[in-house]
Amino acid sequence: MENNRFKVLAMALLLSLFSSVDVYGQDLEIALDDALAMFYQRNLDLIVAQYNIDQAKADEIIASAIPNPTLAVQIGEITDNPNMGSSAVGCNHDPNVSCGLAQNYSFIQLIEVAGKRGLRIESSGFATQAAESDFRDALRIFSNLVSDAYYDLLLMQKNHWLAAEIFQHYQQLTSANQLRLKSGDIAESDFLRVKMEATRAESELDNIQAAVEQAQAKLAMILRWPDNSLKFVAKEQWPTVKEIGQQQSKEQLIELALQKRPDLLADKQRAEQADKQLELARRLKYPDVTVNAGYARDPSNNALNSFFVGVNVPVPVFYQYQGESDKAAVALNQNRLAVEQTELNIRSEVVGALASWQSADKILKRFNEGLLDDAQAVRQSAELAYSKGATSVLDFIEAQRSYKNIMRDYYAAMINRTNAYYDLAKTLAVELNVSQSKP
Repeated sequence: MENNRFKVLAMALLLSLFSSVDVYGQDLEIALDDALAMFYQRNLDLIVAQYNIDQAKADEIIASAIPNPTLAVQIGEITDNPNMGSSAVGCNHDPNVSCGLAQNYSFIQLIEVAGKRGLRIESSGFATQAAESDFRDALRIFSNLVSDAYYDLLLMQKNHWLAAEIFQHYQQLTSANQLRLKSGDIAESDFLRVKMEATRAESELDNIQAAVEQAQAKLAMILRWPDNSLKFVAKEQWPTVKEIGQQQSKEQLIELALQKRPDLLADKQRAEQADKQLELARRLKYPDVTVNAGYARDPSNNALNSFFVGVNVPVPVFYQYQGESDKAAVALNQNRLAVEQTELNIRSEVVGALASWQSADKILKRFNEGLLDDAQAVRQSAELAYSKGATSVLDFIEAQRSYKNIMRDYYAAMINRTNAYYDLAKTLAVELNVSQSKP
């Protein structure tokens, strides 16, 4: 079964968690596949229940059932001495001899005509397929939800590392400036400006620490609060970017998504189910036949023992199930409109996801093609010039701020590119194997 396969996969992924998490340390480093394993290990049964796969399979069994026959037994003419001296052939005609009770045994079977049972089977089969498609779509969406929370935490961690490095750097510079102030190498106003920047850097570090804890709580909530979840630290792990359609045209990607998206498939399967339901409603005007046959032992008749056969057919004179047909036709139209709306949404999502990927990829390339080196060089040259008294403290502080902003933008660009890659894969319904590489 599809859901059992995902359970096994989730449990297998969960085993890798214990090889990467230090349960004795204060921080518990986890990788993205660890987070995904925990999510499905703790949520898969709920997802299966939500999308009613087991109920759909049960409905499929019910729809395929053949009506059970009815066995009827009737005993009549119950008196002290029934049918004394009966004239029926097979009875003793002596008026002092009883011929026994009247007995009737019948077998009744409903026979469905016009292929109604086959239509119910086909309809319930499409319902089961739609539920399974909904389940696969949920996995597609929830996997992306986990990766978003994971990389949000990683972004906050990297900002925290940057803020800690800048604060430590200002602390060291403040200690050095105290010596320079005593020796008269710098003015007191310059010393105070650097000290104020150190205080500001410490405040930023506190704010970012709060942001890290909020990101940890967000991830923990998605994972349903596993043990020690507020100590989770996201491993710096980046996906190996593979060709999933980035180089293709928008039209090609839209066509690919329309072929693979499980939500669209689910809508189409529901439309097929509604079509079968409409055909079933139209065939209700063909009445089912009830056949009955049996054996009768009736001493009050001329023949003591006899057999009988009968047929019952309701005649649709006053009502031909037009209401059921109209209702099923409305449901079919609604499902077809849902298919069209999902197709439109997919087209929009593909164009948006591709544009986001292309933009995020270009931005990160600019950083890697020299912008980071330039920011680092400006910072180092400003520090060297300030230490030699060749530049003002304001120029030095501005260089530090520029470096901080560039690094924050760089970290955001890394995360945005990663999220854009996963979003594009989600939009195209492409399954990705999480593997580690540098951006």
